[in-house]
Amino acid sequence: MPDYQWLLFDADGTLFDFDKAERAALHQTFQSISLSFDATYLAAYQRINKVLWHGVEQGEITPGVLKFRRFELLFEAIGVAYPGAAFADHFQERLADCSELIADAAEVVLKLQPHYRMAILTNGLQAVQRRRFARSPICRHFAEIIISEEIGHSKPAREFFDVAIARIGDPSRRELLMIGDSWTADIMGAMGSGLDACWYNPENKPRPEGCVPTREITSLHELAEWLG
Repeated sequence: MPDYQWLLFDADGTLFDFDKAERAALHQTFQSISLSFDATYLAAYQRINKVLWHGVEQGEITPGVLKFRRFELLFEAIGVAYPGAAFADHFQERLADCSELIADAAEVVLKLQPHYRMAILTNGLQAVQRRRFARSPICRHFAEIIISEEIGHSKPAREFFDVAIARIGDPSRRELLMIGDSWTADIMGAMGSGLDACWYNPENKPRPEGCVPTREITSLHELAEWLG
C-alpha cells in the first residue's frame, strides 16, 4: 500500500450530497421571493450551471461571475423577470445551510481520520462552502479547506494544487492522494500536478481516455477498505 500521509477530498459529489442540497435550495429560493416553481426549472438550471462550471475549470469565467450569471441565463430561458444577482444572494443563503453528506461519508471519514491527515479541495464558492463545512459533522476531522474562489485558481489548474499543497505544509506529493468524483477537475487535475488520484465513480461511468487513475471506487466504503 502506498505510504500516504494526506487524503485530499473533493467536497460536492464526493463528501457532500450537493444534488440534494441544490434541489432544496433552488425550490426554497423561488418560494421565498414569491415566484412559482416548476419542476422543469431544476433541469434547466443544472444544464446552465454545468456549462458555466466547465468554464470555471477552463479559466474562461470566474466563480464570482458564475454565481449570478447562471441565474440570469436561467431566467432568460424560462421567461422570468427577476435580477440574477439578487436571486443569487438568496440562493447562496439557503444553499449554505444545506450540509447533507453522501451516504456513509461520515462513517468513512471517522474510520480514516486516525491514520491520515485530511483536507478538502473544492471549486465551490467561499460563502457557501465555509458555512456548509462548519455545519457538517465531519468538519473537526479536516485540517484545512481550500476553496478556489479564495485562492484565485480552480481545479484542474496546477496553480490550484500548488497553492493547496503549500497551505497544508508543502509535503511530498508522493504522500498525497486526491479523492474526487470529477474526472477533469479532480483526477486529471491531481495527476497532472504529480499526485495520485482515486476516482469516486458511484454511477459506474465509462472511464474517459487520457489517463489511468491510481484507484477507482464506486462507494466510499471501498476507500476505507483500501486505506483503513
